[in-house]
Amino acid sequence: MTTVTAAVGRGAAKATRRRGGIAPPWYFAAPALIVYALVMLYPAIAGAGSAFTDWSGVGDQRSFVGLENFKQLFSDDQAIGALRNTLFLTVAIVVVQNGIGLLLALGVHTTIKSRMALRVVFFAPVVVSPVMVSFLWKYVYNPAPDAGLNAALNAIGLGSLRQDWLGNPSLAIWSVAFTVIWQCAGYSMVIFLAGLEGVPQELHESAMVDGAGTVARFRHITWPLLAPAVTINVMLSTVGGLTLFTQIIAMTNGGPGYATDTLSTVLYKQAFVYGKFGYSTAVALVLAIFVAAVSFIQIGYLRSRETTA
Repeated sequence: MTTVTAAVGRGAAKATRRRGGIAPPWYFAAPALIVYALVMLYPAIAGAGSAFTDWSGVGDQRSFVGLENFKQLFSDDQAIGALRNTLFLTVAIVVVQNGIGLLLALGVHTTIKSRMALRVVFFAPVVVSPVMVSFLWKYVYNPAPDAGLNAALNAIGLGSLRQDWLGNPSLAIWSVAFTVIWQCAGYSMVIFLAGLEGVPQELHESAMVDGAGTVARFRHITWPLLAPAVTINVMLSTVGGLTLFTQIIAMTNGGPGYATDTLSTVLYKQAFVYGKFGYSTAVALVLAIFVAAVSFIQIGYLRSRETTA
C-alpha cells in the first residue's frame, strides 16, 4: 500500500510539473495564432517590402528604389492635403462623437419611461452598413433645390441657406464628418452607458447629502469613474478617424478635387487607379506606423488617467 501510494504521488508530482512547465492555454491559442500569422502577419510583413520598389501590381517585375517612394510621399501636395484631412476628421470625430455619445448616455441613463426605446433609436444607425448610410446621406445632401436637406430648408423658409453640400470644397469634409458622427455616436453612447451603470449610486447619494449639485457630482464622481469608458471610446474613434475610408469613397470619392481625400483613399487610388502599388504600399506603411504611434501615446496617457482618477 505504501508503494502504491508513493507511485501515485510521484505520478501526480510529474503531472503537476508538466502543467507548471508549459501553460495549457497556449495549446488552445496555438492554432488561432498560427492561422493569424499565416493570413495576417506574413502577408503584411512580406508586402511591406514593396514600399521600397516600383512594383506596378502586375507580374513580379520590380526594381529596388530605396526611399524614393517615401520622398515622393512627403513632397506630394495631394498626400499632404490628405494628411490634413485625416487629422481634421479624426479630431472632429473624437471630440464631437464622444461628446454627443456622453450626452446621450447621460440622457438615457435616467429613470424616464422611454429610456429603453431611446437607446434603441440612438443605437440603430450603428448596425446599418456604412455604405448604406453613406448613400442615404448622399441623397440628403443632394444639391437639387427640391430634394433632401435643401428641400427641407425651402419648406421652413430658409431656402437662402441651400448649399451644394458635397460639391463645395469647404463644406464637403464637414458633411462627411457629420455623417460619420451621426452613425457612430450611438456606439459611443453604449460604451459610456456601460460605464455609468458601474458608478455606485451610494456615492451620489452621499454627495447629495453633503449638498453637492448635479454639476459637482458629475465632475467629482461620475467623470473620474468613467475613465475606462473614455479610454475605450477615444481609442476606437481615433483609429476609426485615422483609417476612415468607406464613407469617403461612397459619398465623394475624395472630391471635389482632393478636398476630402484621406490617407486611406490616397493609397487606394494610387494602387487601383494609377497602378503604383509600390508607392501605395509606402503610404500604407506610413499610415500604419502613424496609427500605431498615436495609439501607444494615447493608451499610455489614458491609462495613467485611469490610475489617478
